[in-house]
Amino acid sequence: MLRFMPVGDSMTIGSAGEHTWRHRLWRHLCETYGDPFTFVGPREELYDKAADAPVSLAYADPHFPRAHLAGWGEGWLHMAPLIGDAVRAHRPDVLLVSLGLIDLGFYTNAEQTTENVRAFVTAARAARPRVRLVLLPVIPNIRAASDPAFAAQVDHFNVLLAKTAADLDEPRSPILLASPPETYDIHTDTYDGTHPNARGEHKIAGAFAGAMWEAWGVGQAYAAAGTN
Repeated sequence: MLRFMPVGDSMTIGSAGEHTWRHRLWRHLCETYGDPFTFVGPREELYDKAADAPVSLAYADPHFPRAHLAGWGEGWLHMAPLIGDAVRAHRPDVLLVSLGLIDLGFYTNAEQTTENVRAFVTAARAARPRVRLVLLPVIPNIRAASDPAFAAQVDHFNVLLAKTAADLDEPRSPILLASPPETYDIHTDTYDGTHPNARGEHKIAGAFAGAMWEAWGVGQAYAAAGTN
């Protein structure tokens, strides 16, 4: 059985009442991947905005493997120290990682964030030497549209992320750099300029699905990207 672990920030954990891109990807793989698979991880909850805490299980459709390692306000900085134990405990074959926006916005610059990427990969491989990784570049949000310095950091980090993925890639533990959704629009694919709505969820799921299909033959291309 192929075991996926979604790793991410608020765009990955989602909030109460949402499907999340994790669910969209699961549905896609159910339809296109012919072998058994599941999602694994130490957490299942959604973020509850009223409680200001990740305590909700109110998924729009709760009938899927909801396990993940994602947190509202967490980035590479926070996940690098956690990933080793999570990988050892839950034995993922593939890490689906969407991180970086919160790091660049509040914690670390592009270079420092890249060092945390390297620490994350090192820890994951120490726990499971043949783990595969799919990394999604940072999708610029509404802040990037009005803050040129922040936008420049996002662009710079994405360049460094691509170089780091190429540098750390190895046959027994390959690293894929997913392509950002070409048509992603913060005005139509998010509900607040950052967090994905249904359209955005499909497009993020499609980015991961497309990378795995093109490089590894897992599933198929994502036909539903951009739908509601």
